[in-house]
Amino acid sequence: MAQEHVSLLSPDMMETQLSTIDLLTAMFPNPGELDIPAATSQCVEKLRDWCQDPAVAPSGIPSSILLAVCLPLAEGVKTIQVNISIPLHSPTLELDLPPSPSYTLRQPDWMSKAEVATLAAAMPQDDVFEAFEYVREEAMRFLEARQTLAAAPSTRGSGPVVRVWFYFPSLSTRKKREDLVNHAAGYALTGFVLAGKPGVLCLEGGSEDIDAYMSFIKTYSWGDIPSHQKKVSERFRETAGVQRAFAGMEEITDSLGERSGQRANRGDMQALEAWLRARGLHEAFEQVIF
Repeated sequence: MAQEHVSLLSPDMMETQLSTIDLLTAMFPNPGELDIPAATSQCVEKLRDWCQDPAVAPSGIPSSILLAVCLPLAEGVKTIQVNISIPLHSPTLELDLPPSPSYTLRQPDWMSKAEVATLAAAMPQDDVFEAFEYVREEAMRFLEARQTLAAAPSTRGSGPVVRVWFYFPSLSTRKKREDLVNHAAGYALTGFVLAGKPGVLCLEGGSEDIDAYMSFIKTYSWGDIPSHQKKVSERFRETAGVQRAFAGMEEITDSLGERSGQRANRGDMQALEAWLRARGLHEAFEQVIF
């Protein structure tokens, strides 16, 4: 395959590209907001000199300059990174304007891949500064919505206690299991998580609190899982005279008997039954595991 011919942008167009870098530097002056590698800075200075004296074209100029902007959100507590590529070459000399920068989002640790993809899908094209405003506004809305869902109103935990049992054909991802445990307190829930094949989730608390918690987990913690893989079913809901059997929310996977299977992911159901019996919950076993 023949290599595509590319040409360095003209000095006038190159100055336009360099002015974009200057504007980014002015917009994001604080440490950590704009990442410009040392090699990139050297390249920029070489191009500035050439634009002032374009007699001899510089050598070793990359196809584009790569930058990273960390947009500050929520009073600087969180950021979201935008990776930017500013073209320095063009496959044709017949250009009226320099090629526009391209940009992508880097997944932050507080968003799932699916959530980032949704944010990126509607991101404005061909205007990186407009994209900044869009990303900042939408990310802030996302954080506000998450805080609203995760916040525990004063009414949580004040109603009748129910106990709900959920069954997973398979539950393995550690991050998902940790989310099940870590977010329960915000909904005044107690219970346990058992990972493996099958997996079991037991929740004690208000009926509406449990429903809100599961909605939050499915929307945010499991947001990057295809819908057909979110296989969880409610198997049993105890509503009459329920007293909490658990002081908090815990994962019991590693403390409940030996595990079998090729990947040691099949739990000991007899051990689970005995564990539940010791807590007066043995009747639920037959309702959940069958």
